[in-house]
Amino acid sequence: MIHRHILAGALVAACLAAPATAQEAEVPAEVQALRDQGFARIAIANEPPYTAVDADGSVSGAGPDVARAVFQRLGIDDVVASISEYGAMIPGLQARRFDAVTAGLFMQPQRCAAVAYSEPILCDAEAFLLKAGNPLGLQSFADIANNPEARIGAPGGGTEERLALEAGVPRDRVVVVPDPQSGLTMLQQGRIDVYSLPVLSINALAQQAGDESLEVVAPVQGAPIYCDGAAFRRDQTSLRDAFDRELAALKESGEFARIVEPYGFSAQAAISSNREALCAQE
Repeated sequence: MIHRHILAGALVAACLAAPATAQEAEVPAEVQALRDQGFARIAIANEPPYTAVDADGSVSGAGPDVARAVFQRLGIDDVVASISEYGAMIPGLQARRFDAVTAGLFMQPQRCAAVAYSEPILCDAEAFLLKAGNPLGLQSFADIANNPEARIGAPGGGTEERLALEAGVPRDRVVVVPDPQSGLTMLQQGRIDVYSLPVLSINALAQQAGDESLEVVAPVQGAPIYCDGAAFRRDQTSLRDAFDRELAALKESGEFARIVEPYGFSAQAAISSNREALCAQE
């Protein structure tokens, strides 16, 4: 009888241990690697309210805040950010300098072919910052193309640069701007006639500047509405899928809205959008 009790106890212990072992086996290797690392390396652009680096070096903004919350749900304690130009983000991700990009990198077919996007996180439209009264009457990228005097500033490798070029603005009238403050200064100095960024970014820049000689035109006529997502390497779909599961739970719980809406983003716009449709949008 003693041996039977010992055997029964061993069987019970084995059965109790089995679910935990199976649960551990379900953790993707990419997730476990980041758990072991203790943080996820993310690329950001330091473009409020999408992303921001505070004076003390801490990282904030809607993108990093959502990423931090999702990664914490995956058992990854924190995020460590590196500032990057938009055009360098995907190459940096592919070179494994980042684990993810969470920077307002809007979904487009060519980007969707290069990275594995999560479901939508932040949605926005395009805007112009220009001289008060809009002396050149610029309401669209086509207006800039049709005015031989108009020069536009835009982030290098960003959506605004592409939209300007596709609208027919000559390359020599599209000025690559490294950061929002530089774009503001160039506009104030008359080196460009319009600076283009998403609505939220332009509004934040204009509010910070407090310059009554400038005004915002938004949304830009004929420009599509965009959504970003967290971008992962194409060979890390297991990490992306795990991120998506926790992002969906965050949206369902209402915590997602509590994170993004104070920054001015619409939670419902992201919830009602989907990656497949956005990646097909030209």
